Amino acid sequence: MTVRRLILGALLAVSTAFGSAVAQQGITKIVVPFNPGGGTDTYVRMLAEEMTKRGTRVIVENKPGGSGVIAADYVAKAKPDGQTLIMSFVGILGTNTVLFEKLPYDPQKDFTSVSQIAYQPTIIVGRTELPYKNIKEMVEYAKANPGKINRGSPGAAILSNLAPIMFERSQGISTNHIPFGGDAQAIQAMLSDSIDIYGTSITSALPHIKSGKFRVLGVMDGERLSQVPDAPTFKEQGFDFDAPLRYYLSVTGGTPKEVVTKLNRAVNEVIADPAFVTRARAIGMEPRGGSAEDMDKFLRVEIDRWVPVVKSLNLPKS
Repeated sequence: MTVRRLILGALLAVSTAFGSAVAQQGITKIVVPFNPGGGTDTYVRMLAEEMTKRGTRVIVENKPGGSGVIAADYVAKAKPDGQTLIMSFVGILGTNTVLFEKLPYDPQKDFTSVSQIAYQPTIIVGRTELPYKNIKEMVEYAKANPGKINRGSPGAAILSNLAPIMFERSQGISTNHIPFGGDAQAIQAMLSDSIDIYGTSITSALPHIKSGKFRVLGVMDGERLSQVPDAPTFKEQGFDFDAPLRYYLSVTGGTPKEVVTKLNRAVNEVIADPAFVTRARAIGMEPRGGSAEDMDKFLRVEIDRWVPVVKSLNLPKS
């Protein structure tokens, strides 16, 4: 009996020591608020892979749903040790305060900025067999055929839904909005003809544009995209409208400054790598880094622009 107790005690000590070693070694988790397989998910996984190669072990976990609320709540309640981050955007950190009656997290207190990680313009894609080939023709079709266009989005509070709503109202048209839990589901809906158009970024749609199944109806930016140089901007079609998509990394509020600085350095080391930039641009992402303070400035500009817009839309709160 004594020998058995000694053996069990030894095994427990080894197990405890092993667990402590793993905990000390640490694995950083980036939570993506969308389903796996979408454009932002693909980019974050690329970033995580490169960070791991450079000594910061990073994994990606998907927590889709609720326009980012589920993921944000999870990260907000995590231990503030720098090991749980979220791929954030203006919806999670700004416009959700308007779209939801009560959030389970505080965007101002529960998160600390780490870095901007990428930029893209919003685009509208449509199935190639549709009777309109660009945004101008789509507007004309929508006016002549009210209620005939089904439009998908990766979530109600996502900018690639809010920007199309804002544009539609400026033109006196409306589409039937169908929200999804991210790009992957919406792309499948497009492929199965369940929706007609989709507000998104070039990353998730690019393979289907190249295959000839989707067409870019318009780019919400001042310049055309290099990946689809034939696709016109909204401005070229007579609409003075843009909607940049900025992606960030935020960590649980209260994380020590030195930990945030270390994370920022690890992220920006990857973003500055020419080989990584080439890979990212190939999938339609423009890597953009900077300091935590830079992120705060960009985010403030976005919040100041989009929160009043969302309020003016008088959308029903969740």
